[in-house]
Amino acid sequence: MDHRLCEMHANTCRALSHPKRVEILNRLREGEKSVGALVDEMGISKSNVSQHLSLLRQVGAVTFRRDGQTLYYRVANPKILQACDLMKQVLLERLETIEAIARGEGAEEDTK
Repeated sequence: MDHRLCEMHANTCRALSHPKRVEILNRLREGEKSVGALVDEMGISKSNVSQHLSLLRQVGAVTFRRDGQTLYYRVANPKILQACDLMKQVLLERLETIEAIARGEGAEEDTK
């Protein structure tokens, strides 16, 4: 079971490794959105948005409902957004450390 969980973890991280997929998740924070709404907001093609949503759906990051021919997507579990927020905090701290080193304020990287 541990190996299977590691594979799932890696697959999910891989799915979240594209900036447009992270942007989609951030846009879905507000609630469900149709593919068309995401296309309009992001300024990329419908096929591109659909491909990104498909990958996010495969790893269980998003789910959808159908209303006629329109698909409405939402984040499958709020903990996914919490994980993204935590990673963002880690990256912001890293950037602050790098900028401080560049200004000559620190000789060693902070290991928080």
